[in-house]
Amino acid sequence: MNSFLHWLSQPWPWYVAGPMIGLTVPALLLLGNKTFGISSSLRHICAACVPAGIPFFSYNWKKEIWNLLFVLGIGVGGFIAANFLADPSAIVISEATQADLRALGITDFTTLMPTDIFSWEQIGTGKGLLFFVIGGFLVGFGTRYAGGCTSGHAIMGISNLQWPSVIATIFFMIGGFLMTHVFMEPLMKLVGL
Repeated sequence: MNSFLHWLSQPWPWYVAGPMIGLTVPALLLLGNKTFGISSSLRHICAACVPAGIPFFSYNWKKEIWNLLFVLGIGVGGFIAANFLADPSAIVISEATQADLRALGITDFTTLMPTDIFSWEQIGTGKGLLFFVIGGFLVGFGTRYAGGCTSGHAIMGISNLQWPSVIATIFFMIGGFLMTHVFMEPLMKLVGL
């Protein structure tokens, strides 16, 4: 049992994890005629909690309870993985990436999310406002405007050969490259890093 937990706590190679994620799409389609997506769960939560006077939230959200359970399972799985199956070895980041991040004022490479940016202490600062509030709004707006999140379009949409998902995924990638290589440094200077 100990060797199984050790194996489970190790990072899985892309050729194992990738197909497992990819096979989620046909499994959901074949087993329950369901589509994979996470961002739609927020709509279901709002439909359950918000008064029914808003047309966008006026539908039978109970038919989609499986999606809410799927998201809950992701949260529970993440909690278990982070607290009980965490790999104690250091996160491997290339020297070039570390140098680029140090130039932006990010010096903590001990966790997956750098505490220089993502910590409770940062919420009240300009940096926290930028990353958490404005960034969160932009992600939420973009998800709604694009008709789904990155995982929904890239995994589900492309596997269903949906042309809008191909276009959305291309622009997600372009946006990520622009943010990383063009906009990140001026934004970090703007918030005092």
